[in-house]
Amino acid sequence: MRTLSILLISTLVGCSEPYAPTPIESAPSGAPHEIAAGFTPRGVQFSVEPHPFMSAQGVNSMHSDGYSSDVHPVKGPLGKNLQINTRVGSRMPGGQCATLTFASNGDLLALCAAITGFRLHRLSPRTLNLLAEYDMPTRPSSWEALISRQRSKIMEDSSGAYFYLDQHDRIVMADADKIVHRIASRKNSDGEWEFYSEASWDLDAHVPDDCLRPSNWFPDGECDLITAVMPDFEGRLWWATRAGRVGTIDQDSGAIWALQLEGEEIQNGFSVARDGVYIVSDHAMYGFTAAANGEPQVRWREQYDRGSSRRVGTINQGSGTTPTLMGDDYVTITDNADGRMNLLVYRRRGGTEVSQRLVCAVPIFDDGHSVTDNSMIATARSILLENNAGYTNSVDQTDWTNAGGGIVRVDVRADESGCDVMWESAEASPSVVPKLAAETGVAYFYTYEHGDTGVNDWYLMGLDFHSGKTLFKLYTGSGPNFDNNWSPITLAPDGTAYVGTSKGLVALWDGE
Repeated sequence: MRTLSILLISTLVGCSEPYAPTPIESAPSGAPHEIAAGFTPRGVQFSVEPHPFMSAQGVNSMHSDGYSSDVHPVKGPLGKNLQINTRVGSRMPGGQCATLTFASNGDLLALCAAITGFRLHRLSPRTLNLLAEYDMPTRPSSWEALISRQRSKIMEDSSGAYFYLDQHDRIVMADADKIVHRIASRKNSDGEWEFYSEASWDLDAHVPDDCLRPSNWFPDGECDLITAVMPDFEGRLWWATRAGRVGTIDQDSGAIWALQLEGEEIQNGFSVARDGVYIVSDHAMYGFTAAANGEPQVRWREQYDRGSSRRVGTINQGSGTTPTLMGDDYVTITDNADGRMNLLVYRRRGGTEVSQRLVCAVPIFDDGHSVTDNSMIATARSILLENNAGYTNSVDQTDWTNAGGGIVRVDVRADESGCDVMWESAEASPSVVPKLAAETGVAYFYTYEHGDTGVNDWYLMGLDFHSGKTLFKLYTGSGPNFDNNWSPITLAPDGTAYVGTSKGLVALWDGE
């Protein structure tokens, strides 16, 4: 089996993707292609301090910006003469496009997955033609899945799925070999785009690497994995690992610092602002700063209720949300409390006690059916959150009667005396990273309807940020290939919405 696995991977790694998109195959369905209610767009006030070491707000990371606001300062499709295009992310098994950003000329920079690992794609807008590609090393979880025949090994591994785009359109990310890369794009002598590694920093001395791979079939030590990388406002790189290691890299000198949160796990991305770096583990919420020499320091720590067990809809026993920063004042996450999880809002500055830092803890969704494993949408005072309870992944999901259920808006009171639920929607959005189009006030989620043919029909759904009313549902396709499987919605500067699915990428935009 191991020899066969090696041969399979070796064969597939050399496969190049086609220039023109291969459409994602949809299951037969009689689903309506639009379910609309009609509305008058009403924008939302929103701003984030520009990050000097990231590209523009709304185009630079999975969660839109360094605050992880999941707000785009643009509009998205409203279903007017709707146009749709799709692209299979990989001709190998897999294909899901997990992270999407935009170069300054409008090209898509996408991280798409296959059984062999992640591959960077540069794609032309809307046509989804492939302009360049770049292979990343195979993750240990892929080898584990092949050996054990448990595809969940891959689904539960968030390492390497996050990257950000810096102020010079360069991709910064970590690979499975514990190397942080700064990857740039250029046109070669033939006028074709190509990726190349402009700089790299090896963390092997700081991150244990006794991992399963063809050169190490019987590991007996620790294998840690880098979850995410982000820059602070001084330009140093921060990185975090699954086993709770947090560190910095000086991009000029190459100096590396690290500390470990003993017994804690980090499986989410993190956020940055001028006042610090914000990371959540499966035990606590942290505010970090760096000393003058770059050494990471814990500025504050707030332990939350992690519940008694991991639940369906999460990948560990802890908060499933990337910390989301709200203006200059707050950071919000959810906990994993038994019964109903709580939406938590903390003050980022001042105070050392929980009673001083915690603004509110709001129980949300239904008792025994209340889980999220995605980042929230947040403005300076409002938070939108979906319920992921009952959803596993596109491969293992069988019970669709219990997948997802509920979207909520919570606002922080002006006097900071607590928080209030402003509206609740019964719509099901089982796994997407949602986004808000600030120009129109439409919050985009991804939902499904049980089709007459026995498969799910999938829709990009718009909710009114102000009222929670369902505005429209735009059909994307039917069957498991169109299951979102934890990927994000991403809104382009030209108003196109891109949705990652288990098989690739869907583009939707309004025609003329």
